[in-house]
Amino acid sequence: MTVPVRRPRSADRAAFSMRQTILWFALAGAVLCGCGLMLRSLVRAAGVGGALGGVALAGTLFALLGLRRAGGRRRAATNTGSIPYETGLPQPVTESALPEAGEGREAARDFAAMDAEAFELAVAALCERDGCTDVEAVGGSGDLGADVRAVAPDGRRLVIQCKRYGPVNKVGSQDMQRFGGTCFAVHEADIAAVVTTGEFTGPAAEYAEQCGIVCLDRAALAAWADGSSPAPWHGGTVRRGR
Repeated sequence: MTVPVRRPRSADRAAFSMRQTILWFALAGAVLCGCGLMLRSLVRAAGVGGALGGVALAGTLFALLGLRRAGGRRRAATNTGSIPYETGLPQPVTESALPEAGEGREAARDFAAMDAEAFELAVAALCERDGCTDVEAVGGSGDLGADVRAVAPDGRRLVIQCKRYGPVNKVGSQDMQRFGGTCFAVHEADIAAVVTTGEFTGPAAEYAEQCGIVCLDRAALAAWADGSSPAPWHGGTVRRGR
């Protein structure tokens, strides 16, 4: 899963702040220089002695020092505000896609609560857990029924269609016939299986048994997940939970 990570402050934003600070200082310096020249001109025009001119220049210098200190405080505040963004690299967060062993009913509820993509990934994780290699969750509208593909521990090609159905909807014979038309001829499966979070209709189960397609309903899937039932590439075809 995607973990939200706070993004670090970009270099462009830092460069913009630096340019803004430099422009601010340049503008302040120009204003102060103008004020100093104007005071000097006024002093000369009034015919006042050099002592008063020195006082005016000293006042200008003090004003420049005050602006410099204010600018230093502004830079410090800017740097302090950027500290939270300069964190270390985010640590990856992983969550198991599989229910823990010994939780058959809880496992069935967990699978039913997943969306279609998460369900396919969970079935793929089960295959990998039980020794399959080259496991991939294909999914998508153009998968032609092959949601999960893998190589079984004995070397046979495994193709699984995942049906995330609720308690009302059941996998019907039309669903099974569509998968039966592609699993062997197109995907060249040695083992074809349909795994669902719901149930199979009678005609669908009969068609699967005739074609050699393994069927795992909601309870059988939970039993496979908690280890109380063998994986789809072992044993008979149609498996129904109790």
